[in-house]
Formats: sequence, C-alpha cells, structure tokens
Amino acid sequence: MPARENILARIRAANKAANVADVMDSSVADRLASPPISPLPKLEWDPEGQFKLRGHESASTLDEIAQIDELPRAVTRYLSKNTLPTKLVCWPEFIDLPWSAEGIQIESRGAIGDDKVGLTGSYCAIAETGTLVLLSGQESHATTSLLPETHIAVIRRSRIVKTMEDAWQLIRGEVVSLPRQVSFISGPSRTADIEMTLVYGAHGPFRVHVIILDQ
Repeated sequence: MPARENILARIRAANKAANVADVMDSSVADRLASPPISPLPKLEWDPEGQFKLRGHESASTLDEIAQIDELPRAVTRYLSKNTLPTKLVCWPEFIDLPWSAEGIQIESRGAIGDDKVGLTGSYCAIAETGTLVLLSGQESHATTSLLPETHIAVIRRSRIVKTMEDAWQLIRGEVVSLPRQVSFISGPSRTADIEMTLVYGAHGPFRVHVIILDQ
C-alpha cells in the first residue's frame, strides 16, 4: 500500500469513519445547505438609488437604457465622449445587436492584451457597495472585464440586490455549481500602496462604465 493510502487508512481507523460523509451529522449538512445570515444594518434605502450613489463614489460612470437595442447607441455615446477606440470585444449575448450602424467594430471572444475596450453583462449587482458580480463561463469570458483598459458592463435593473448576502443567496439558488471565477467589481482598479498615491488601472481597467437596462 502506498504511504499516502496507509496514512489515510490509519486516520480513518482512528476516527472510526470510512469517509467524510460518515462524520457529517445532520446539523453540519443543514448548515452547509442553508448558511445563516449575519446581522445586517438597517437598509432603509432604495436599492437602485444606493447602487448609483455607491457606483459614483467608486469612480464608475453610469448610464441607463430602456431596451437592449439601445445598447450600441449608449456605448457609442460613452466612447465618443471619452475619445476611446470604437473596436470592442464582448460577451456573445451582445454580438447580434446593430453595431455596424454606429460604426463600431465588435468581436465575440475573450480579451487579449491588445484589446482596449471590453463589454460584458453582469450576473447581479450589490447596491450597498456599488459592486458588479460577474460569473465566468464559456459564454462569459473573465478576461473581457479584466484585460482591457475600459470595461463597459450591462446590468439589468431587476438584478440589483441590496447586500452581498443577497447576492450569494441568489447564486446559491440559481447556480448548480460555482464557476471557476466569481468577480466582484467596485469601480476601476486602483491602489495607493506606493507612497499613498492613488493610481488607477494597477490591476485591471482604468475605467468602468455601467449601463443599467430596464428589461
């Protein structure tokens, strides 16, 4: 018997259990299935208004659209205002919108080092902190929000929740198994580690632009 199996066998014998399931009583299983929620402060604010306030405080910029077909025009408006490139990479869910009418070149793929602007959706958003929550996957490349200098994110108004606890409850209720990466994005990447000087774009995008969609 290999040394590793020998050691594990001795541990199981000492615990008088063949596997982890044998030592998990019902209370442990219940706690994992329904984790308790920690005490929360009073949340007497409107989630959407709080999300906008916290997003602004986190140095994100915001826009709103009523329908998804308005997205190309909203993106064009933002890029033009900030003199940014009109070549984008995006998640597949946005590729069929009328981009060419706005003079935008767009590709549905994960971002690479040369891409300057990335467009993504969002799984949900947290009002308390102005945070976007993104889940990675085959149709939601993590690099699209991380590598480009500018990240444009779309969040549906109905997916703005109050707290981090609410976001995790939503994930547990809708996602069978967690993806490789769960990203929490609160404004542009920044750090003040060096001489207490605030620097943007240290570990990710210089800019984060959030577009709130009614649908």
